[in-house]
Amino acid sequence: MPEPILFCWSGGKDSAMALYCILQERRQRVASLLTTITENYDRISMHGVRRVLLERQAESIGLPLNKVFIPPQCINPVYEARMEEALRMHLANGIRRVAFGDIFLEDLRVYRENNLARVGMSALFPIWKRDTRELASSFLELGFRAVVVCVDLNILDAGFAGRFLDSQFFDDLPPDADPCGENGEFHTFVFDGPMFTKPVGFSVGEKVVRDSFCFCDLVPESCAHPQGGKV
Repeated sequence: MPEPILFCWSGGKDSAMALYCILQERRQRVASLLTTITENYDRISMHGVRRVLLERQAESIGLPLNKVFIPPQCINPVYEARMEEALRMHLANGIRRVAFGDIFLEDLRVYRENNLARVGMSALFPIWKRDTRELASSFLELGFRAVVVCVDLNILDAGFAGRFLDSQFFDDLPPDADPCGENGEFHTFVFDGPMFTKPVGFSVGEKVVRDSFCFCDLVPESCAHPQGGKV
């Protein structure tokens, strides 16, 4: 019987590729997705995507979603305490491993492993050390579709925010930008792909610049008022 695991889900393309690998291999069974939501904003932390779109994404994929709420400008001790509470809940239900979509950031991997070790859990990295150009190419070939929701203005122009991921997008990235944005160059929202039962509907909304990042709002297709909440 496949091992039940927890998957730390950002809603972006690296998460999608890592989850896809797990679902294809069938050695583990994803018991739940886990995502951090910023309180007050009611959006995915770091990515700025509305919670309702995250929920529709998980519904289309067909997996339960565990939301961990953290405050804005969350400091590490608070983040770690709230994550630990969620992890211990899953540990009590027999989950021993947690999967992530990280690719090559060694310090981040060690950080995750150390935090999990404190609660008696271990980490799984399905796409670790895969070539990011190959990974980006596979993402498109598999039929995944995504939109850029956040860009680091120290690396990319604000024009990249709100763009859909296609071959032209990757061709337009500057040479010093990682094709998968592994250094935080950009973040994405995946709205369709081989593991989705239906696309997540939205329209591209306004852009907001904050703390040297440009966020592009995605407006759920059923929303009557595009301005929505804060990005």
